[in-house]
Amino acid sequence: MSTRPDGTWHHVPMTTGSVAPDDVDTAVATEEQTALAARLRLVVGRLHRRIRIDGRESIPPLQLSALVTVEEHGPLRLSELARREAVTAPTMSRVLASLDEQGLVIRTPDPNDARGVQIVLSDAGAEVLREVRSHRTALVARRLARLDAEERRRIVDALPALEALLVDDD
Repeated sequence: MSTRPDGTWHHVPMTTGSVAPDDVDTAVATEEQTALAARLRLVVGRLHRRIRIDGRESIPPLQLSALVTVEEHGPLRLSELARREAVTAPTMSRVLASLDEQGLVIRTPDPNDARGVQIVLSDAGAEVLREVRSHRTALVARRLARLDAEERRRIVDALPALEALLVDDD
């Protein structure tokens, strides 16, 4: 795959030389998949950044992500939340201190460990998530409205495949 001057993509045939036809097909498929992966990564990354920038949320990305994780998997101990967010325990401790100070999470005693606490989402935290999701959905809806009906239909048709990309390998 290669980019034309107008920004569209097209297939560039590979020279085969003495390579077997099956190897050429595999190489072309791999090249096409790599080009598709790069293009998809770029589009998704830029769209995500645009939504974050336009969203102008008052809550930093890691705090927002921690709230979502607590909502989805809570109650959680600090160590488990840090693991799920791929940050150190001290970093997560600072994040939780800020979220707690804002009243977005509640620390409750861990029923299995008298010394430990579990983190749950507060009503205020749930409301913040509703507001952020609503605002971000409206931002995407405005961008979708700029597309014609056929472009929107193609996105609808692609959603099942895109959603399948979210499934982790086991």
